[in-house]
Amino acid sequence: MTLRGTNQESGRPYNRRIVLESIRLKGPTTRGEIAERVGLTVQTVSTIVRELEEQGLILSVREKPKGRGIPPSALTIDPEGGHAVGIHLTPLGIEAALVNLRGEVVESRHRDAPNAMPDEAFALIGEMVTELKASGKHGRLLGAGIALPGPFDVDAMSFVGPTTMSGWKNVDIRERLADATGLPAFMENDMAAAALGEQLYGLGQQFSDYYYLFFSVGLGGVMVHDGSVIRGAWGNAGEIGHIPVVLDGEPCPCGNRGCLERYLSLDAFNRRGLPEADWVAEIAPIFRNAVRTIENLFDPETVVLGGLAPQALIEQLATLGEGLTNSIAARTNRSHPRLVVASDCQHSALRGAAALAVFGVLSPRFGQMFETTEKDAAA
Repeated sequence: MTLRGTNQESGRPYNRRIVLESIRLKGPTTRGEIAERVGLTVQTVSTIVRELEEQGLILSVREKPKGRGIPPSALTIDPEGGHAVGIHLTPLGIEAALVNLRGEVVESRHRDAPNAMPDEAFALIGEMVTELKASGKHGRLLGAGIALPGPFDVDAMSFVGPTTMSGWKNVDIRERLADATGLPAFMENDMAAAALGEQLYGLGQQFSDYYYLFFSVGLGGVMVHDGSVIRGAWGNAGEIGHIPVVLDGEPCPCGNRGCLERYLSLDAFNRRGLPEADWVAEIAPIFRNAVRTIENLFDPETVVLGGLAPQALIEQLATLGEGLTNSIAARTNRSHPRLVVASDCQHSALRGAAALAVFGVLSPRFGQMFETTEKDAAA
């Protein structure tokens, strides 16, 4: 992944995010090294570094001289300089975690809450966040981000059916989250949040263009291009689970028939009632067709498989990559498999949700699509 800044004055908040990410990925590092990596002047980087130091987000350490001259100070992330709360709301329950600036989960909470309605869910979120705040394991709290199943703002599909949060239509989720947590609030669909978490803290350090296939109660996925999650015109890109794949197949709550997630999802697995190995063998042709379709549409370096499914089931699905037949991804000069398992299936959506808050506060350009509930949060 290549991070590039902009020397336009209007891009300074965005540049803060880029410089902070460069320090996190490459630290300890110097101002000159950062400038060369991200395409900014040393003067611009020095100004941003001073701001980040004043905000307590980074540390500057000067090594002892080993010869003549004074060595440049080395910059590194201060993991305790700020934390964010990541929340993952699913039809099965709610996860909440404190995440530091290195993307490390330092404390977490879970509540079993099948198909929770808004009042119950936000009451539980408030309880969990209160517990996390009282744990004493966090520095300054920057905000809270929530990941939940989409799509959003689609009349016939949003918050409808067993694979999404039924009963949540017309709920102002950001406002409710801000009220429950007392923090600047951000939201994203869970597949995009998981891809963001993977891009920032996992395989995104190896790949610039990959597809994240999010195997959850439903099925979704997003393309990550040049280190950025592609969200589409209305933020709903990636609803691959609602691609019809079986002619006159099972009815889907979206109103169509034969949609992919009716056969390939945790909901489909639970409805079928087969042992994991038997079910994986049964859906293998559909799964491989889905992967080949993704490859032909997006030409990714690899397809990353993650989500809410148990790790053992994710790993069994990943073995189906060995039987993939021809697509534009079938090249002899590949350096990586066509299908790989995500680095941290359990926490990717949580870490991505927390990152929404961190970067939404630091960089309005990053966070403009995740409207904050506090006007000055992005200052």
